Amino acid sequence: MNYPRLCVLRAALGCRSLSCGSAVRQSRALDMGQVRNQLREIVGASTKWSDHQQAMAERASLSSILVRSQKDLPVKTMRDSFQEVLLPLGSEPLLREKYLTFHNTVRFGRILEDLDSLAVLISYSHTFNPELKKSPLSIVTALVDKIDMRQHVIYPDCDIKFTGHVTWVGKTSIEAKIHMSQLCDGVFSPVLDATFVMVARDPGNKRAAFVNPLKPEGPEEEELYQQGEANKSRRVELSTASLLKVAPTDEERKLIHSLFLNTLDTNTVSFRSRVLPDSSVWMEDAKLKGLEICHPQERNIFNRIFGGFLMRKAYELGWANACSYSGCRPSLVAVDDILFQKPVEIGSLLMLSSQVSVCVCVCVRVCVCVCVWLHTLTRCVCVCLRCVTHRINTSRSEFTVRCLTLSHNNTTRPTCSTSPSAQTERFPTSRLKHTEVHTHTHTHTHTHTHTHTHTHTHTHTHSAKMSVCVFFRVHVVPGWEASL
Repeated sequence: MNYPRLCVLRAALGCRSLSCGSAVRQSRALDMGQVRNQLREIVGASTKWSDHQQAMAERASLSSILVRSQKDLPVKTMRDSFQEVLLPLGSEPLLREKYLTFHNTVRFGRILEDLDSLAVLISYSHTFNPELKKSPLSIVTALVDKIDMRQHVIYPDCDIKFTGHVTWVGKTSIEAKIHMSQLCDGVFSPVLDATFVMVARDPGNKRAAFVNPLKPEGPEEEELYQQGEANKSRRVELSTASLLKVAPTDEERKLIHSLFLNTLDTNTVSFRSRVLPDSSVWMEDAKLKGLEICHPQERNIFNRIFGGFLMRKAYELGWANACSYSGCRPSLVAVDDILFQKPVEIGSLLMLSSQVSVCVCVCVRVCVCVCVWLHTLTRCVCVCLRCVTHRINTSRSEFTVRCLTLSHNNTTRPTCSTSPSAQTERFPTSRLKHTEVHTHTHTHTHTHTHTHTHTHTHTHTHSAKMSVCVFFRVHVVPGWEASL
């Protein structure tokens, strides 16, 4: 049987609740390009970059049909937003080529792009109004709460299935859970579970907009909804406990002080004389950077850079850093969170910086920050990647905290190389003074606690603002076929 390139199946309105195992029917066969075209139709986005200004002007007029209260919107159920997507890698070799790595495995960055597109489609399915030709809502990804890997290998010659639906709704935000499984021996086995948090904005993306309330049906859906409430409370608690707002705890301060003492030269006891402990690597030597030009081909339906593209680039840089550091191919364990802070405009220069922050035994944590350099450097994305690494002859089991002060004149800046002997390169733009203090706390008992403090002082013509922050965990074991 020949599967369509990418099928989108939608639950029939007459089907029973998800809590009872709702059946689905095939609505129409679509590939991922057609799925994105469908999203363009929902919001009235342009298909050509040359027409984007006219399309955005027409879309701005939709603000008048936004409701003033969530009570004015009909209540929806979880089955209203249920989506099932088939990615037939096993049955379509031409499609498989797009997803292959140089190790003949599946590119996880491509999977991130598909997950992001599906999360947007799920959210628009929840807010769908048959009386409107175009949706006045601009639904964008706020964060990826977590992606848990159920297995480390994604096979390139087996079909993949995505299923997902809305599990929790606030006034202007939506939580959507997506499950990915792969066909093995005639049975779909779970591969990963992802939780996305989407936010609704007005057509001009200037203020928040209300979304339809959600009514759970049955005990299983009620449990999912309560879990969404718990996730929201956890996110609020973590935000209030941020090191940008709260000082480190006594335990964290003691650990930081202990790491500091281990780097002092006992003969001189001077801050200027630092000694690298055994089986350790300076954090400044575990960095990797990259740069991307944001072309119109990578735009989303709102004529900004597609969030899935940002996630893919951040993940691939984090994977490369883990690979370079460990000396072997890493395998992803989990994506801790992906936080989108600012939209990225077309034509921006995207600067990506990755840092191995913690390494305990075979577990590596990589943080990736994505900034935009146009007239100012804007922090757009933060990513954190957790890895597990193993080296045959070399054990890198700990990192040493080191205070780093950089002072650059108007002609040079450090190169992006992670080598400690890297040469400087020409950079004739601005004067930059940068004081950076890294503090890391990591506990490994099958759970990971990470504390990271940054203190920045900038004097420059071009400023830096982050757009995306991503956190990953990666597992690196020799002989494993890891996914890029």
